[in-house]
Amino acid sequence: MTQDEAKLAVAKRAVEFVEDGMRVGLGSGTTARMFIGELAKRVNEGLKIRCVASSSQSHILGTSLGMDVTTLDELPELDVYIDGADEVGPSLALIKGGGGALLREKIVASAAKRFIVVVDSTKVVDHLGKFPLPVEVIKMAMPLVLPKLAALGLNPKQRAAKSGDGPYITDEGNFILDCACGQIADPERLAADIRKIVGVVEHGLFLNMATLALVAGDDGVTEKKA
Repeated sequence: MTQDEAKLAVAKRAVEFVEDGMRVGLGSGTTARMFIGELAKRVNEGLKIRCVASSSQSHILGTSLGMDVTTLDELPELDVYIDGADEVGPSLALIKGGGGALLREKIVASAAKRFIVVVDSTKVVDHLGKFPLPVEVIKMAMPLVLPKLAALGLNPKQRAAKSGDGPYITDEGNFILDCACGQIADPERLAADIRKIVGVVEHGLFLNMATLALVAGDDGVTEKKA
């Protein structure tokens, strides 16, 4: 099974967790986009749901496929949020934000009663940290935050725009620092240390949030619980 085949398989499985009348949070990234596409097929067959997207791209995609996509102003409480992850560690601790939407993803996830992670088996790890940890930073605070993250041994590097022209800018108009911190021995402590830095908006450690992971591999789609 190729990685794309695995992503499609887990996206199709995730749709099974969405029921008529639900309020659904839509994630971001390649696997989430596949999920949105599969969910839209169900909507066009008569499934009645309302959605909130965690990125402008997912909002546009869902709307273009005929889905009812609104905002947290309209739907402040969600039944389920379904999204991918860059790493899934023990107890479903996650690193997210490789696509740059970590702030909105965490906000939408926090509004949901249930957060289901959809990944292929390459994303499951014994220890978080091989994937660089994203940290979203207010532009004005960059000169202050950068050395403080470096002092924590996180090796921060400002993310460049995908076009290569200038820095990456999030949907909220902030910068992202990608931290090549290596194996994270204590995610809870690191999350707290990063949070203490004034100017940090959010970090990509999603801890004690996910309730279920759907993992696609050569043996099909399996479930991992927190």
